[in-house]
Amino acid sequence: MLEKYVELMRLRFLMMLAYRVNYYSGIIIYSLNIGVYYFLWMAIYGDQTSINGTTAVQMATYVAVAWMSRAFYFNNLDREIAQEIRDGTVAVQLIRPYSYLLGKGFQGLGEGIFRLLLFSVPGMIIVSLVFPIHLPSDMSQWGWFAISLFLGFIINTQLNVLTGLMAFFILNNMGMIRAKRVIIDLLSGLVIPITFFPEWAKNILVYLPFQGISYVPSSILAKGISLTEVISFLEVQLIWTVLLWVPIRLLWLSARRRLVVQGG
Repeated sequence: MLEKYVELMRLRFLMMLAYRVNYYSGIIIYSLNIGVYYFLWMAIYGDQTSINGTTAVQMATYVAVAWMSRAFYFNNLDREIAQEIRDGTVAVQLIRPYSYLLGKGFQGLGEGIFRLLLFSVPGMIIVSLVFPIHLPSDMSQWGWFAISLFLGFIINTQLNVLTGLMAFFILNNMGMIRAKRVIIDLLSGLVIPITFFPEWAKNILVYLPFQGISYVPSSILAKGISLTEVISFLEVQLIWTVLLWVPIRLLWLSARRRLVVQGG
């Protein structure tokens, strides 16, 4: 059974590989994003060596790691699911001999692996030659980062699936998809690290899944947080991967009972 999902992942990887222009433009776009946020944060730091316990070098590293991590966990499954619901192809997908939702997850993973190997790795090499970032030499730190990044991918994918499935109920959910993307980029710590949020906002975000997408893995690699904090962060990420599956399952069961296909 697992072979079917691995094949879906492989096919998505090969499909991404076919669009070479997206590959080259992706590296350029992510590198430009890092450059823009690097100069913005350096302007904020000015002559200060540290703000909120984060040094300028740590911030530069955080920006680079956060954006290159986004290349892995980012996917368009929400748009893809919504489009399949609108054009009726979801009906064909439902009769195939595998789980529709799990299949989408593996397709997203194939896309993420492509972006990781062909966007993040070469992009990080380029960025490290241009900007003064400091990456750890401790391999255990890289191991914790990899685990956290994968859990962040799962959380982001689950939120995308939830948003995409809403097309079963409101048919055109593009506004919701755009709003979700902005909220995730902001509250996940991609644009502004969580440590720079007001205290009341940080107390709220602790109980939400967003920081597990970007802030946690990026902090593990860029700030060198303690093992105790790493384990605590990973526990929260694991909890959210379980909790988010509940509304997905309930929404999916309800959606299948009231399936309405436009143009089908």
